[in-house]
Amino acid sequence: MPAERAARDPGEWVLLSYRLPREPSTPRIAVWRKLKRLGVAQLSDGLVALPADARTREQLEWIADEAIEAGGTASLWIARPATLAQERELATAMAGARAAEYQAVDQAAQAAADPTTAAVVRRLRAELRRIGRRDFFPPPERDQAHAAVRALAEQTASPVEEQA
Repeated sequence: MPAERAARDPGEWVLLSYRLPREPSTPRIAVWRKLKRLGVAQLSDGLVALPADARTREQLEWIADEAIEAGGTASLWIARPATLAQERELATAMAGARAAEYQAVDQAAQAAADPTTAAVVRRLRAELRRIGRRDFFPPPERDQAHAAVRALAEQTASPVEEQA
């Protein structure tokens, strides 16, 4: 019975509630950029969430410390959405944001003007790694983006010989 219940209950999320002074704006912008890189779900102004695990909790703790050092306030919470539907809504929003990022990589790989340039492949692979670090609910676009970058890498590996 506990396994059945666990499958029906929402999982734990780590929430960061924070407030930063408007001026100077540099710390506020730095926190916002870090939260964006983590791929947080924005619940409301000054309240973000990530699926709870040791890594996400530690990352949000660092950002909370940064907010406090900048003269703001911050607190971390461990919580569960009240319903599975609420959790699915969060997960869907996060997956949608990652899907858009993967689509951009896919389009960049397909539109690469000079597929013989290994630098383009390296840049796109690095972007896929960055997106993957914040991809908690992988959308189908992930596989498409990886396939497009692989195809580009294969084109890069086999030089175009018929151009003379």
